[in-house]
Amino acid sequence: MTDENASVDPRFERVAIIGLGLIGGSLGHAIKRGKLAAHVAGYARSAETRARALEIGFVDSAHETAADAVKNADLVVICTPVGALGPVAAEIEPHLKRGAILTDVGSVKMAVVRDIGPYVPEGVHFIPGHPIAGTEQSGPDSGFAELFDGRWCILTPGPGADRDAVAKLAAFWQACGSKVDYMEPKHHDLVLAIVSHLPHLIAYNIVGTADDLETVTESEVIKYSAGGFRDFTRLASSDPTMWRDICLNNKDAILEMLGRFSEDLSAMQRMIRWGDGEGLFNLFTRTRAVRRSIIEAGQDTAAPNFGRTPAQKK
Repeated sequence: MTDENASVDPRFERVAIIGLGLIGGSLGHAIKRGKLAAHVAGYARSAETRARALEIGFVDSAHETAADAVKNADLVVICTPVGALGPVAAEIEPHLKRGAILTDVGSVKMAVVRDIGPYVPEGVHFIPGHPIAGTEQSGPDSGFAELFDGRWCILTPGPGADRDAVAKLAAFWQACGSKVDYMEPKHHDLVLAIVSHLPHLIAYNIVGTADDLETVTESEVIKYSAGGFRDFTRLASSDPTMWRDICLNNKDAILEMLGRFSEDLSAMQRMIRWGDGEGLFNLFTRTRAVRRSIIEAGQDTAAPNFGRTPAQKK
């Protein structure tokens, strides 16, 4: 926890988690690990998911409706796909406790402000958030307490947000293991378009291209995937519902970054076509430096295979 929030109690009496997949499940585990709530209430549409969450133990109660889950909660965290935020917010609006903090974990923030904002009752503190952490896994069994350790959580409070509520939520995420930063929603969406959304879309596209090839067999693609294709498939196996919603709800920033990428790809094509070895070498040298910076910042590892051992694969 930073000095700024060191004196803020990160604990809540009752936390409601709406959506019990990778992020919601990991959040439940992190809360249990840090003893950050006396009671964790959960909601998922599927009865099977609710039962599994209770069996695993990262929630104390599982409810058939989001409205029931949020009753008397001091902190409500919506962990559904971005496309479901509006309907969920409309359902829980009459049941939110005055003084509660309402937040989310969505990868886009302008859409969150647009879809949740109209349903925030007076006296409820709405502070959008985005923990930048995840894996390609999904479902209640995919969560683990360490997911947020050492990763950034970006909060995007509005100009009128209550400072004490923002500090409380920041302290909570820090107690879950995250480092906390603050951004305006529009800037957040632009940053994430390049560091997250575009890489995933490129991965989906490359894997799709390989799948469409007629001159290279599927068995050859799988057999020789260690040539680089394998790491694209990890990104491209992420939850399709989530990425559909991200594309539809951050389309302006994503289209801008896709345009920039297309221009840079055309420049690389020209270098290859005209045998510009110096240009290619300079580009590859510059991009290696970015990789080293990411490792030095503690956001990845220099270990072989990016630190992914066979035991970690599912």
